[in-house]
Amino acid sequence: MDSVLFTHIRPHDLLVVDGRIADPSTRPENTVIVDGGGALALPAPVDAHIHPDKTTWGQPWLSRTPARTLRDLIEGDVKARAGMTASVAERAGALMDSAVARGTRAWRAHVDVAPEYGLANVHGVREAAEARRHLLDVQIVAFPQLGLLTSPGTAELMERALDEGADVIGGLDPLGIDGDLHGHLDVLFGLAERTGAPLDIHLHDGGEQGLAQVREIARRAGGTRVTISHAFCLADARELDDLLAQAGVALTTCALGADPVLPVGPLTAAGVLLAAGSDGVRDPWTPFGDGDMIARAHLLAYRTDARTDEELAACYAVAAHGGAELLGLERVDLKAGDPADFVLVPAASVAEAVVDRPTPLFVVRGGAVIARDGRLLERSP
Repeated sequence: MDSVLFTHIRPHDLLVVDGRIADPSTRPENTVIVDGGGALALPAPVDAHIHPDKTTWGQPWLSRTPARTLRDLIEGDVKARAGMTASVAERAGALMDSAVARGTRAWRAHVDVAPEYGLANVHGVREAAEARRHLLDVQIVAFPQLGLLTSPGTAELMERALDEGADVIGGLDPLGIDGDLHGHLDVLFGLAERTGAPLDIHLHDGGEQGLAQVREIARRAGGTRVTISHAFCLADARELDDLLAQAGVALTTCALGADPVLPVGPLTAAGVLLAAGSDGVRDPWTPFGDGDMIARAHLLAYRTDARTDEELAACYAVAAHGGAELLGLERVDLKAGDPADFVLVPAASVAEAVVDRPTPLFVVRGGAVIARDGRLLERSP
């Protein structure tokens, strides 16, 4: 990823015409001038992995139960959500508003699909997204949180979800959860072949078990757009970097707690597309998270021991450019012709912004200022 934008900064004007960056040497008549006060302009970041159907954002505090395993977390999630009174649309929408006010341009939202839920979560997140389509681009992943093969009927619901608001097919630990690598992947790649939808597969499994699944996913990728989320097994394993790059398999990382974090430098140097996300935000899994992707770039830098300006800038590039590419959005380099989707932050450099995690002074989408000082300016289209 090119870091010239972030490491060679000079004061200049930004001109926006019809929602795109334009050559500032000519100024059309009736130009509206917004004083940026010398703030730093950065491409708006993308949250490439978030679970908004689970969030309690804007709701009373939720106390969480102890959990030692992934299964414990899943079961605790089901129990906690049964007691939630606010709708998915209300909770997800509140989190969307907060994320947009902090500069987020787009989401890839993983939304639980299972016989226990039907497609209610997909419908709720899509409802919230449609109400904010002028503020945020949202891709929905139909995610088999309760298991794909071990929860009969889930595969059929996931295919239906693609007709009712979902855009991407999700998977989850073919071995660790379903105990059947080839059976799980047969279903996922079969759905992808029939529908043309991309795949995004959670992979928490570590060690050789995790690496074996990565190899098989890469082998099957072919012309299918595939993302592996988390991929903890790859944190210290570089032998598969070239394989992933050649197969076109993308990765997302969330820089979570004590979990392994994917190394930015080696993966991007090998040509692997790497994006970042929030994962859970104030949900039954975790009390942490806020949907702020500038803060998430900070966590990614901290967890990967970024020190130089270039290393810090590379972490922001993962959040901005990596996320945009993963979601199929146009890249924003703040050059003439680019979409006018950017933030203005009080920092002298991107390195300083990543470390300080400032609240954007302005959030600009399609050339319109939609938030100031961490607050949305309006909600209607």
